[in-house]
Amino acid sequence: MDILLFSQMVVASLSAFLLYTFIGFIPGTDETSVLVPVSLALVLAGTPPIIILTFFISAIITLNLTNAMPTALVGLPGGVLSSPMIEHALFLKNRGLSAVTIKKMAAGSLIGTVISIPISLVVANLLAPYGTIIQPYAPLLFVIGAIFLSLIGKNKILALLSIIPLALLFQSLRYLYWGLEVVPKETNITTSFFLGITIGPLIISLFSLLTKEGQESMLTDQPKYITLSEKQTSKQTLNPLKILSKSEIKSASFAALVSNFFFVLSPVGLIILFGGAVGNRKKDLVEKATTSITTMSALAQSTYLSGIIIPLIALGIPLSPTSIGPGNALFNAPPVFTVDNNLHHILSRSEFIWAILVGAVIASCLSYFVINRYAEVISHFVLTRIPHEAVLGLFISFILLLAYMDAGLINIFGVLLIGIVCGSLNKMGVNYGIQFMTLYAAPWIIEKLANL
Repeated sequence: MDILLFSQMVVASLSAFLLYTFIGFIPGTDETSVLVPVSLALVLAGTPPIIILTFFISAIITLNLTNAMPTALVGLPGGVLSSPMIEHALFLKNRGLSAVTIKKMAAGSLIGTVISIPISLVVANLLAPYGTIIQPYAPLLFVIGAIFLSLIGKNKILALLSIIPLALLFQSLRYLYWGLEVVPKETNITTSFFLGITIGPLIISLFSLLTKEGQESMLTDQPKYITLSEKQTSKQTLNPLKILSKSEIKSASFAALVSNFFFVLSPVGLIILFGGAVGNRKKDLVEKATTSITTMSALAQSTYLSGIIIPLIALGIPLSPTSIGPGNALFNAPPVFTVDNNLHHILSRSEFIWAILVGAVIASCLSYFVINRYAEVISHFVLTRIPHEAVLGLFISFILLLAYMDAGLINIFGVLLIGIVCGSLNKMGVNYGIQFMTLYAAPWIIEKLANL
């Protein structure tokens, strides 16, 4: 490989690391909303394709890891993928184990990256000959995914019955915006709808405070105490094999391995499925929380990496939630990339491997070191210096801004509507994964219903 090109790849990876390290610390930085604009700008600027892919791989690894910070420290989702971790993170935080939580998240994330990349490349090579056969059935796979996640969930009947009404909700808002000419008809609103689903439970909790019963339920005559973990005085190990127990390593490794074969399913759904399954086997509550959060961190990386690597190398079409959302610019960014001429058609197999490895190695090593080395410092600073209300206010304002940018003032209320509906369903047992898969499947479902 040309030395100059390799140097540019390294610079691109370092740039992604620096940018998304800062972005990742902000709660509510939805992966789609912060990855798409930058990657799209790089594509339209005429950046060499191999540089674009290197930047993107580095960006998603850095963002998924740093997004663990607000989740572990203040109990707010750093991004969509960290939402399932909140319950376990809050449990550990209230026991003064925030710094330990971050270290285990970082170690789990590293395991997910190391396992996912080679497995994704193997799966991509196996599927490549069948790309033309799979393409016509792409929309149907999302419907099957929504049904599958419903059947393995807790409230199966409710989840199944919610799919069509949710699809109607998503598509009706899109058609409303098109009819009112708020956005062009070729624009498919997705990012802010992602956020509406993500903030659903939070919206329900905030709205409950507007009722007398909700206010009374929050009253307490006891102050809330949070115990901070003691700062370590000796030099700490960075070896993930010493940070994690054998059980945590096995659980994270197995989940990261298996998830690659389900790349068409929602990452959030897989995180809830596998992360919850491994944790439920533990009797000790702390061990249950640490095992779950380690496994979920590994899954956050493995699901995203497989979701972009496999469709990009094997198919050339966005056939996963990751490729439809955050990675969409790599598949379709007219006039530079189209579905018939994108990275899949431009880069050779060796160029794909080089871009993935350079981006992954640099981002993983730097992010892992920074978060591990300064976990206690960041924990003490955030918990003692930053009011929780300030973070919550930033989170809500960020969502309102993105909703407005997507489709104007009316979309703020549209996102609010989605939040109320999805939050209510979430509390009744219809998890994020089912809701996200329904969002992807909504156009196909409504088209078929209309033709019946």
